[in-house]
Amino acid sequence: MNTQYALKTLNQLRPVLIGFRKANGLTQKDVSERLGITQQTYARLEANPASAGFERLFRVFSVLGVEIVLSSREPLSDA
Repeated sequence: MNTQYALKTLNQLRPVLIGFRKANGLTQKDVSERLGITQQTYARLEANPASAGFERLFRVFSVLGVEIVLSSREPLSDA
């Protein structure tokens, strides 16, 4: 599966995390066990991923099989 999402705000991260988790057939409990945290802790992270640290998010992305790709939309002008 090669699904891509363009995130422009942190608010868009929550539905993307949920979508990838469900696409992989995983419950919050499954993900939390793979991360070594409680289901309640993962539920809080998934409900508000913008409050999570970058390192924690990368661990979640890894469990979900998600790769982060950064690209520029268009070159900045010399204004």
